[in-house]
Amino acid sequence: MVLVDGTHDDVETLREDIADVLQPLGLRLSEAKTQVVHMSDGFDFLGFRIQWRRKRGTDKWHVYTFIADRPIRQLKDKIRALTNRTSQQNPRDVLIRLNQIMRGWANYFKHAVCKATLSSLASFTWHRVISWWMALHRWKWKDVRRRLTDHNGRWQRPSADGIELFDLQAVTVTRYRYRGKRRNGPVATPAPRSVPTQQAPPGRLARAVKATHAELLERLLPRRRRRANPRVIKRKLDTS
Repeated sequence: MVLVDGTHDDVETLREDIADVLQPLGLRLSEAKTQVVHMSDGFDFLGFRIQWRRKRGTDKWHVYTFIADRPIRQLKDKIRALTNRTSQQNPRDVLIRLNQIMRGWANYFKHAVCKATLSSLASFTWHRVISWWMALHRWKWKDVRRRLTDHNGRWQRPSADGIELFDLQAVTVTRYRYRGKRRNGPVATPAPRSVPTQQAPPGRLARAVKATHAELLERLLPRRRRRANPRVIKRKLDTS
């Protein structure tokens, strides 16, 4: 992922320079996965949806990290496969597997803007489990209310043999914050330069990276030198 502050032509130029740098390393940019998009349009990266949006109620724009659509669809497919209405599996084993999947999924995506998404997925999972149990045990809705509500009429989490369904809605969402100005230890402030530095153009940057790469290869893989006194290995030939 490369962020560029410039025009579309600047991005295309930098894209060619990056391809030239990666070529000596035996790497190349994938045409199917490499895209040039604006931050306001957003893009998917490692399951997240990164997009530049206006903060609700203000005129300020920020970069937000959401959960992409594909991981949500994949999670729902796994939940549907485990809670099929015709399934005769042990409810305890199914709840254990569901909890493992949802807990790992939530721990990975809990740093995104996902409170509403987790609430929706928790409701989806609850209805899938209850619908499966109604078909498995031939319950009516009054049986569900009698078994899953306490004496005050409050709903309880579905459980089977001591295993309770994991609540995605209860996951604490902790957003990543910029902490550059709130470091624990003292940070030495560099002295200001008297002469302003000029930013190197993309072509010069690519040539500098190539030269550095070649120098590192020469240091790590030195050329073999000819020996002054080469050893001569004599072998006896079997003439019998």
